Amino acid sequence: MSSLDDQDFCVLNKYASGFMVSQVIFAACELGVFDVLAKAQEPLDSEAIAGRLDCSRRGTELLLDACVSLGLLQVDVRSGAAYYRNSDMADTYLATGSPKTQCHMLRYLGTTTYRCWGHLPEAIREGKNQYMKAFGVPADQLFAAIYRSEDERLRFMRGLQDIWSVCGTRVVTAFDLSTFPVICDLGGGSGALAKACVSVYPKCKVTVFDIPEVVGTARTHFSFPEEGRISFCEGDFFEDHLPEADLYVLARVLHDWPDDRCSHLLARVHHACKPGGGILVVETVLDEGGRGPLSTLLCSLNMLLQTEGRERTEAQFRALLSSAGFCDIQLRRTGGTYDAILGRKESCHST
Repeated sequence: MSSLDDQDFCVLNKYASGFMVSQVIFAACELGVFDVLAKAQEPLDSEAIAGRLDCSRRGTELLLDACVSLGLLQVDVRSGAAYYRNSDMADTYLATGSPKTQCHMLRYLGTTTYRCWGHLPEAIREGKNQYMKAFGVPADQLFAAIYRSEDERLRFMRGLQDIWSVCGTRVVTAFDLSTFPVICDLGGGSGALAKACVSVYPKCKVTVFDIPEVVGTARTHFSFPEEGRISFCEGDFFEDHLPEADLYVLARVLHDWPDDRCSHLLARVHHACKPGGGILVVETVLDEGGRGPLSTLLCSLNMLLQTEGRERTEAQFRALLSSAGFCDIQLRRTGGTYDAILGRKESCHST
């Protein structure tokens, strides 16, 4: 076997074992490894950690060493004994007490998303999501699938809050939104992106528009120190009257739906939008040609598995927005996970 063959074989093995790496991270989050170490005043050995987690010592030690190899934990060896502590990455993103924690989203990925991905061949054959096979929910009942229980709804909303705690400021500053004092976040969930907006733009007010079940969960389980600047309105953005606003935000919404549903929603937003008002679309955007980056292509496969939609290129977003009547459409690559597209409702034929 040539050295090139060896390299290819190693790359293939790395790809094939990727799900094992994910499961190590998911299991460590689910068991609370990073929280135990974040709360500890000093590094702990595997016996102490296993005791606090109520897990076997052998299994705990194997998991801890895998986390060390992944750079999630650090280890000190004293007199032949290993003592573990969180890496900076784990303290920042994996301990639930951190303001930037991603633990809730990782738990969602490790349960709901991971279960759906076991049906990827069927999804590709059938061209539709796999909630029926994974959870017994009809594929055409998207909201019923994503929000099929209070616990599932809360897990998903907390996961989105995790995402916007890291990415929110970046996307709301991609453009200067200070000229839009009244904002409506359509499908805004827990209000996490709304919090980023009012934090960056002190004079703006945001209405979060979502289905009644989501609004009820947000009011029950999430705090809003910005009360008065963030409000909630219940409704279905495909059917109900949209709140008046200077700017409408669609963050991680269009990727849930096929083109015809996106066109219907965008037309409704354009109708509700004031002349000179705008729409901000926040999505992970495919490169021209649609064959990269890999992370966005994987997201697109995930949309096939879990929704009715897909990720799109800049040209595809421009076509959707233009056909709805929006003009002066601009894309800003943020350098992060999500990009921002701003369009305006103006007379494109004015002189």
